[in-house]
Amino acid sequence: MARGGGARRLYRLHGPAPRRQGKHRGQPGRFGPRLHARLDSGILYKRPRLAGHAANEASIPVSQPAPKNVSLFVTCVVDQFYPEVGESAVRVLRRHGVDVDFDADQTCCGQPAFNTGYWKEARPLAERFLDMYEGIDHIVMPSGSCASMVRVFYKELFHDDPALLEKAADVGSRVFELSEFLVDVLRVEDEPETVPSDKPTRVTYHEACHLRRELGATTQARSLINSTPGVELVEMEQSEVCCGFGGTFAVKYADISGAMLDEKITHIRNSGADAVVACDVTCLMHIGGGLEKQGIPVHPMHLAELLDKGTS
Repeated sequence: MARGGGARRLYRLHGPAPRRQGKHRGQPGRFGPRLHARLDSGILYKRPRLAGHAANEASIPVSQPAPKNVSLFVTCVVDQFYPEVGESAVRVLRRHGVDVDFDADQTCCGQPAFNTGYWKEARPLAERFLDMYEGIDHIVMPSGSCASMVRVFYKELFHDDPALLEKAADVGSRVFELSEFLVDVLRVEDEPETVPSDKPTRVTYHEACHLRRELGATTQARSLINSTPGVELVEMEQSEVCCGFGGTFAVKYADISGAMLDEKITHIRNSGADAVVACDVTCLMHIGGGLEKQGIPVHPMHLAELLDKGTS
């Protein structure tokens, strides 16, 4: 899982993407230059916001139903450090007939501030998220952590504001982590049969905390891994145990975090896997750093990247 990757890949797949002049244009706190530079080079074409306003119905064969429309919320860490994960998510969704929209005005969902106790500072970001995604049919995130923030913790954040609480429940009902959307909405469970690989890539799976404990998504990623050609899932011990990252937890309690990471790396190494797959890049950033430090040749990989390579 490579770090960074420049500011021009995520929007390179298709023609120029018009820049929407929305009410949030020019406001501070937007994603950094990576995604905005990529928008200019055109990987994603800006789609109409509301379902029923399809812009390219003529290009859809009449014998097939129109693809679902989704808006990709790419998350801060993907934007700043792992844009290749966003690219993979786009390609995977499109291969399954999904029309992907990326709103260049998206910003942080407010989770870092909320988790650190700065609820007052988190509220404007959360309100902005609700304003931007109100009316969107499906909001897909390559992160169980950010999806949990919107679906679960916005209810806590707005507990004292009935109007915003109702709005949060409405928008949250249309938010999906990537593996949830693929399996639960698109019903992607089994890829077409292929000739078995003589030497499949052995991967082990780390269950990110929010994905498992807040969203209850325990089977979707495994189902997708098992259906990926040329890949063998080998379970590690205690796959459900935290890797020790936990955002600022890893900074405030570095010794505890490091001990938890060491245990996780031991289980990864003992699995005999070639790669460790997870659905959150923050976990993979933490695990990948530990693997590199200990000189263990196991490749950290986001699920979107695995699916992208396995179905390309």
